[in-house]
Amino acid sequence: MQPQSDPFIVPVCHDEIELVYQDEYLLLINKPSALLTLSGKHPLNRDSVHFRLVKTFPTATMIHRLDFGTSGLLLVALNKDINAHLCRQFQARQVLKSYTAILHGHLANDNGCIDLPIAKDRPNFPLQKICYDTGKSAVTHYQVIERLHEPSTTRVSFTPVSGRTHQLRIHSREMGHPILGCDLYATDEAFFMADRLMLHASAITFDHPVTGERIEGLCPCPF
Repeated sequence: MQPQSDPFIVPVCHDEIELVYQDEYLLLINKPSALLTLSGKHPLNRDSVHFRLVKTFPTATMIHRLDFGTSGLLLVALNKDINAHLCRQFQARQVLKSYTAILHGHLANDNGCIDLPIAKDRPNFPLQKICYDTGKSAVTHYQVIERLHEPSTTRVSFTPVSGRTHQLRIHSREMGHPILGCDLYATDEAFFMADRLMLHASAITFDHPVTGERIEGLCPCPF
């Protein structure tokens, strides 16, 4: 599938945001698939996680993002100091995240590491590309959960060390096993095998900015 020149207008998302954890400092939420993390520039792309949250939590700020089609856990700060503290944890790679995905075909190995640098594919926005000259380091560990048949697919757990744009989607493609339902990097066959991007942020671990407690948030995969 190739990017289109026309502006991308998101369909209406009727699914609700689920609060997984809440205190006076932060939120941990479950983002539905087909919802933007932040509102787009186009007026018809106003609906987003942030747009909805600030109606109830006016000081909410997004610390990281999930792709439009990705569902799962997002960490949200409720004031500037908490935002800064959590951003430092992300920059220091102290925040651990894991994702569940369904890939096209059967992976040969039960586990492994993908180490391929990623750069913007500027003439083809929003695509990213593998580039050893200008790309930034991108490392993803994977573990096979199960291999499924009819059709031939593999359920995997991804643990990204870095957090590059589209990292899991492009790394999956480079393995020869794109994520089902991926509109940017999958083959047509893999794209049409699912009615959504089969990628879910299933776990996140971080230090609470105030208590110092190590918190592990979990969100069961919906597929």
